Amino acid sequence: MTVNYLWRGEFTNAEVETLHAAGFDRPVNDANDWWTPLNRHSLGWVCARDDGRLVGFVNVAWDGGVHAFVLDTVVAATVGRRGVGTELVAVATDNARAAGCEWLHVDFEPHLRSFYFDACGFRPTDAGLIQL
Repeated sequence: MTVNYLWRGEFTNAEVETLHAAGFDRPVNDANDWWTPLNRHSLGWVCARDDGRLVGFVNVAWDGGVHAFVLDTVVAATVGRRGVGTELVAVATDNARAAGCEWLHVDFEPHLRSFYFDACGFRPTDAGLIQL
């Protein structure tokens, strides 16, 4: 397996939607448009490709200033537990830093705590959340 990581890499909506649906255990929605909102609102994203096939993705949203946010981290089951997710976040971190961001935020479900804290280097912090 040789995975290439591409900052602001090209992708089709169908590729990201299929990967995201599988990773988050939901049906594929062919109407989802990933390309337009990511280009409009995100600092960037990272695509992981193995032999041309999209096997990982992470979105880096931002506030236009010093805060960036990791969203939608997903890795194909076929390459899970091989460091692809960790490298996706590392590439996202490096590029957010290079863009002048000072903080990279993430929120996650409890079962991902070890991944984000131990493998990716995030540290615990107090935060708040309102379900809308």
